[in-house]
Amino acid sequence: MEQTTKSAAINYGVYLGAFTSLITIVVYGINIDLFISVWLGILVFIIVVAFGAVSALNSRKLLGGLISFKQSFSSYFITITVGTLISSVVGVIIFTYIDPEAAAYLNEQVLILTKKTMERMGVPQETIIAAIEEASKKDNFTLGAQTQAFVFRLVFYAVIGLIVGLIVKKTESKDA
Repeated sequence: MEQTTKSAAINYGVYLGAFTSLITIVVYGINIDLFISVWLGILVFIIVVAFGAVSALNSRKLLGGLISFKQSFSSYFITITVGTLISSVVGVIIFTYIDPEAAAYLNEQVLILTKKTMERMGVPQETIIAAIEEASKKDNFTLGAQTQAFVFRLVFYAVIGLIVGLIVKKTESKDA
């Protein structure tokens, strides 16, 4: 991958990280309960994948319209990694250092949401109690938990990136 495409992918990653960090800060300031909203998660997912896809398309343009799968995927993945890392660092700073009470509150809200979801699904009460007791031992906002979440997000986005890489790749046809 040429340095220009790497630099462009890193730039897109910085823009992605700034944008998702801004979302985190705005949600934190406006209504912290939005952090457990499925809709916010879907919105962020769409934004992240869109930035990665645009980065891969931009790399194809920089390479004169032809790009291999490896180059396309690499551009996508660099963007996603940089952006997700920046956003994760902002989350760690907010919930570990600035406002650990917000993290405790969100952990409680996740337990409540989990209980309600399990009840709606008809899960037996004893199973719900056991699951809530086990989940209450976990703090989703420790440095270790957030690092683990970062890694899982990267793996998930990498799988999506394989599809994006296949869609964006463009090589000369064998007939030409």
